Amino acid sequence: MTIALYPGSFDPVTNGHLDVATRAAKLFDKVIIGIFDKPAAKHLLFSVEERMTLCSAAVTHLLNVRVEPYSVLTVDFARQIGAHVIVRGLRASSDFEGEFEMALMNKKLCPDIESVFMMANLRYQFLSSSLLKEVVALGGDIESLVPPNVLEALKSKMHLLEDKAPNVPRR
Repeated sequence: MTIALYPGSFDPVTNGHLDVATRAAKLFDKVIIGIFDKPAAKHLLFSVEERMTLCSAAVTHLLNVRVEPYSVLTVDFARQIGAHVIVRGLRASSDFEGEFEMALMNKKLCPDIESVFMMANLRYQFLSSSLLKEVVALGGDIESLVPPNVLEALKSKMHLLEDKAPNVPRR
């Protein structure tokens, strides 16, 4: 059985992430979406529990996909779950350099784990969780870019932030 790990912060999960997960689910026996607990260089909007809930609800139709949190090196988590493949999505050539460096470091740390890169669907090449959060904060429409449960969670979270910081633009 081939187990693949699809790691990320998924803050929040987007239709671009789901496209990669769906395509990976067709290639591998089992795909585990690993939600990294505390990425160092990112400001997270959702807790790891919220990200897990949002992502789990979005992949219920994918029977060979499950969602798990982790807080160790990605290759160490891959070993823990028995994965021999790390799946990553590439949106543009600008993604390639960082992903290439990560793949080489992962190969150095764990030579038996392969990295597999999937090109983003053209519909989602511009899409990032950071961009989505900014658009929602400024009142933009992202309905076609995230699952319905994520859209509601983002709107709810933005309303909470508006209440705490009145200078956040209102819709």
